[in-house]
Amino acid sequence: IQPSVQEALMEGRPVVALESTIITHGMAYPQNLSMAREVEEIVTTNGAVPATVGIVRGRIHIGLTDEELQFLAGSRNVVKVSRRDLPYVLSQGLSGGTTVSGTMIAAHKAGIPLFVTGGIGGVHRGGQHTLDVSADLTELGRTPVAVVSAGVKSILDIGRTLEYLETQGVCVAAFGESREFPAFFSRQSGFQAPYHVRNEDEAAELIASALRLGLGSGVLIAVPCPPERAAPGHVVEEAIQQALHEARLKGITGKEVTPFLLQKISDLTDGESLDSNIALIQNNARVGSCIAVALSELQKATRKKRLSRREDLIPPQPVVIGGINVDFIAKAQNSVILGGGQTNAGRVRRSFGGVGRNLADCLSRLGLTPLFLSAMGKDEHSESILHYCHHMDMRAVLQLEGKNTATYCAVITGAGELSVGLGDMDIHREITEQYVSKFKESLFQAPLVCIDGNVPLSTLQYVCQLAREHRLAVCYEPTDENKASKPFLSDSWKALTFISPNLQELRAINRTLGNPLPAGIEYSV
Repeated sequence: IQPSVQEALMEGRPVVALESTIITHGMAYPQNLSMAREVEEIVTTNGAVPATVGIVRGRIHIGLTDEELQFLAGSRNVVKVSRRDLPYVLSQGLSGGTTVSGTMIAAHKAGIPLFVTGGIGGVHRGGQHTLDVSADLTELGRTPVAVVSAGVKSILDIGRTLEYLETQGVCVAAFGESREFPAFFSRQSGFQAPYHVRNEDEAAELIASALRLGLGSGVLIAVPCPPERAAPGHVVEEAIQQALHEARLKGITGKEVTPFLLQKISDLTDGESLDSNIALIQNNARVGSCIAVALSELQKATRKKRLSRREDLIPPQPVVIGGINVDFIAKAQNSVILGGGQTNAGRVRRSFGGVGRNLADCLSRLGLTPLFLSAMGKDEHSESILHYCHHMDMRAVLQLEGKNTATYCAVITGAGELSVGLGDMDIHREITEQYVSKFKESLFQAPLVCIDGNVPLSTLQYVCQLAREHRLAVCYEPTDENKASKPFLSDSWKALTFISPNLQELRAINRTLGNPLPAGIEYSV
C-alpha cells in the first residue's frame, strides 16, 4: 500500500480505489496516462485520496506512483487481471491492470470501502447461450465494496445483467432524481434501477447501512453520464451491432471482447463514444469522491456516538498501563547504508505501537476492552492514534499540550539489519503515580492489571503496592532489556502474578536478583 494511502486509511480520511484495466486495455498511450492522472487529480480536488490499483512485477500495488502509472500505461505485454488471474499473475511476477473484480478484491483487503470505475462488466449479448458473464457481477455478490460506475457497459445485455445482480443479492441504486438505469455512453437504457439515491449523502447512508449489516455483498451506484457529453443512444446502438457482427466474424471471445468492441465503437462513432467514456469516468470520479467524503464523515460520527454511549462493562474491565508510540520504519533498498549525508533510496512506513497500546489493542480485539491509561501529546499524531484505536477505550488517555507523542524511528538496511534507532519517549514520564491513582476504583475491580516497563519506577511500585494490599492480579511486560529489572530493584516483584520476558530480559532480571546463571546458558548473545 502506498504510504499516502496507508496514512489516509489510518487517519480515517476518505480513500477512493481506482482500477487500472482502463489504463492498460481501455485507451491508447499517451491518452490513457493523461486520463489516469486527471482522474486522480479530480479525486484529490474533491477531498479524497486516490488509490489506483495495479500489479507491477508480481506485486499488487494499492496506490501507484507516477512512475508506476507510466510503466503500466506504456507497457504492451501486461495482463488483464480479474479474480481468476490473480494467483497466476502474482506467481509468475507479471504486471497487469486490474478489472472491476480484481480491484474490488484489493480494495476490500486494504480496507477501502468505495471504488470508482467507468462501467462494470455484465452479461454479454447472447449470454443466455454462451454463458459469457463477467466476473464483476459475482464479485459484487461476494465482496463488500461499493462501486460507483456509469451503470453497465452498453455493449452488454443490460436487462439480464440487472437480473443477475438481483440473483447475487447486490443492492443497485441509480444516482440522481430518476430511477433510470444508465447505459454507459447514454443516460437511458430503457431499464429501471431497483432504487435511487438523490445525492452523495443518501448514497453514503446506503453504503454505511450495507456495511453495518455485514451481508458480504457490494453496492452498485449507477451515475448517468453528464447530459452535454452523452452519446446519442441510436448512434451507439448502431455502432454496437456492427462491432458485435465483426467480433463474431473474427472469432473474438472471452476477455478480449470488451476491449475490441470499445475500440471499434470509438472508430465507428468518430471518437464520440471515447469522448463520452472519458467524460463519464471523470464525472464518476467527482461523484464517487464526494460520496467517499460523506461516508467518512458518517462513519466518524457513528464512532463518536458509539463511544459516548459505551457503558461500564460487566464483568469489570481489565486495566492496561503503558506507552503509546508512533513508529516510523525506514528500510533502505541497498544492504549497506551510505553515510556522509547522502540520501539512501528506500521506503518509509508508519505504524502505531507501544507495548501498553499493543496489549490494550489485543485485549480489545478479543472482546475484553480494557481501560487504557497512557499519555500522548496534543499534536499531529494524536488524532491519527485515536482514529486507529477507535475500537479501544481511550477515554482515560492523557492528551498534553506542548508535549510530543512518543515516536520511534528505525533505519533498516535492505538486508533487514537495524542500522540505527532513534526514540523520543519522554512523555512516558507523564504516566505518573498521581495520574494512575485517579483510577483506583477501576484498578480494585479489574480482573487483571497489565503494566509495561515504559512507566516510571514510582508508578510501577505504586501499582505493585496496590496489588499487594488488594490482591490484584498484575501482569508485567518487561518491554526491553534495560527496563526489565524495574520491579526487581525492590521487593515490588513479589506482587506480580505474571511476567513475560524474552531471554535477554530474563538474563537482566537474573543479574539484578543476583541469582546464579543456570548451567548451559550464556549471558552473551
